Amino acid sequence: MDAARVTVLRELLAGSGWLERTQGFAGALRGAVTRPAAAPGGLLLVGTDAEEPWHLAAHLDDEAAWSGLPELSPTLLRRTVPPGAPPHLSVPLRRLEQAGRGETVLLVAPGASDGGLLERVHGARRSGATVLALEAVPATAGGELRGLAHESLIVPDDDGALDFDVVQHLVSAAAGEPSVPARRGRVLRGALTRTIERLTAAPPPMRW
Repeated sequence: MDAARVTVLRELLAGSGWLERTQGFAGALRGAVTRPAAAPGGLLLVGTDAEEPWHLAAHLDDEAAWSGLPELSPTLLRRTVPPGAPPHLSVPLRRLEQAGRGETVLLVAPGASDGGLLERVHGARRSGATVLALEAVPATAGGELRGLAHESLIVPDDDGALDFDVVQHLVSAAAGEPSVPARRGRVLRGALTRTIERLTAAPPPMRW
């Protein structure tokens, strides 16, 4: 992302409410994976049939390293595991059926979610898992995951201010920010600054 696009991003976010929304959702994510009852390695990241959430997986893995919070490093659940995939990319979607208390399911849905996936996520919630949903929907829709998730962030897909990938950057950056005792405004500006730094800097080595 070049300097001109960074300037546009800053201008678009000013007073938009997106920093507050992403901060709130990121705080729920951080709280879920760092609470005393959280299971080690218990952040399960799952996408839809049409798209695996590679971007958010990489963002969270980076943030785990930058912030010193290994709990933010996710396990990506995959519908199809190709032969020869490394162990961290070989966890099948059926792992979701074993999710339970102490674990967090983060569902990333840039499009429609199929009924089978929603049923599995619902089963994980019934078993005690915390469910978070990041969903892109038309502005006129309510979001099919809203009633299923404990916390959700709805991104209208016709919103001219932000696209879905930028929201993922903001969420992952804010998840590594300390929630106390910093002033809320300073924390939000810090999340945006760190997001821009990640968008403009060369990324560290990633396992994705």
